[in-house]
Amino acid sequence: MAVGLGLSIGTVNTVSALAEEGSAKAPPGRRSAAERSPAVTRRTTLTFDSTGMARVGMIPRHGRAITEFADLSQRKTKQARVGHRALSAADLIAVVADCLITEARRDHRAVGAGVMLTHPAGYTEGQLGDLRAALDAIGLTHVALVAEPVAAATWLEVERGPLMPGLALVYDLGGASLDITLVRVGAGCPHNPIVGSPIRSTEFGGRAFGALVAARAANGTVPASISGAITGATADELRTIHIRSSLNLVYRCLRMADVTMADVDCVLVVGGAARPVEVAQVLAGELARPVITAPDPERTIADGAAIMARRAAAADEETTGHQHRRKPRRARTRALLLSRRTKRRLTRVAIAAGMSAAGVVLALALPADSVVAGLSQLGLR
Repeated sequence: MAVGLGLSIGTVNTVSALAEEGSAKAPPGRRSAAERSPAVTRRTTLTFDSTGMARVGMIPRHGRAITEFADLSQRKTKQARVGHRALSAADLIAVVADCLITEARRDHRAVGAGVMLTHPAGYTEGQLGDLRAALDAIGLTHVALVAEPVAAATWLEVERGPLMPGLALVYDLGGASLDITLVRVGAGCPHNPIVGSPIRSTEFGGRAFGALVAARAANGTVPASISGAITGATADELRTIHIRSSLNLVYRCLRMADVTMADVDCVLVVGGAARPVEVAQVLAGELARPVITAPDPERTIADGAAIMARRAAAADEETTGHQHRRKPRRARTRALLLSRRTKRRLTRVAIAAGMSAAGVVLALALPADSVVAGLSQLGLR
């Protein structure tokens, strides 16, 4: 049975999810929390003990936890020194992936699973090359890379599909940033379904909203775009204002792809900061398009990556199975040809020795031992 492991390593949180062969058989949108494949969420932190062993998600009382390394698009990415090794940000991401895979394999269901690691859609070829090299350097050559909105669209296809060919706008509101991407969905979508250019902004997300609330509580300085609207506002109202302010980025993404909101079939809301209902409500009211949010939006991307990994593993199993089935068939065919060739040779020899054609046919119809004994008596063996 094919199993897939999806890894989403974000700036704030890391999610690992499993997808098993039977996990997509329930009717779309009708699986309860108990029926969904398991997923684990932890903080994106790394600690190393005295032996160099890495641990993910721990905040030690004494010592230092490495954080803020998961976004390779930042100008100043974190580096760490472990023993005599200098680890770049890409190396740290690879170490996290290795820890998650090792942990997942302790569960027998994850043994032999295909693995997909997600990354922001805006990564350059150089950044993807660095990440690929870091994975390969520690033996994770089998780990495939996939853009986060593509993984999210795969989840959408499984949960709400089959989808008609069209466009989905992926609104990824994470802990440290907002990512907006247009993705083609439905039958016939290309290998790279991203349309236009993704947009990322650190002015929106969990941290940015927390700073806004803190500034309101302290009567401090807030962004000029919303400073006139927050007097007396509650946290929910502030969130509404926060999301509404992000719509300029949505429209910019549409303009860069040369489309309008009328060309978009649905808005898929994902990310750890997208759980409050105000997020979907504001987007649905302002954009006038269907808005889809998973029950656990922080794990949507990891779930989609796990589904893609499971499909890849199933395809590999099918290919391997075909190869194994061909070998016995070829062996049987080879044995059959050899048997026919032997019979022809025996027929020619027997006829040359004066045996009639009918006698040859009768002799070859006998068991092999009898044929050999008869030929020995004729002096043909």
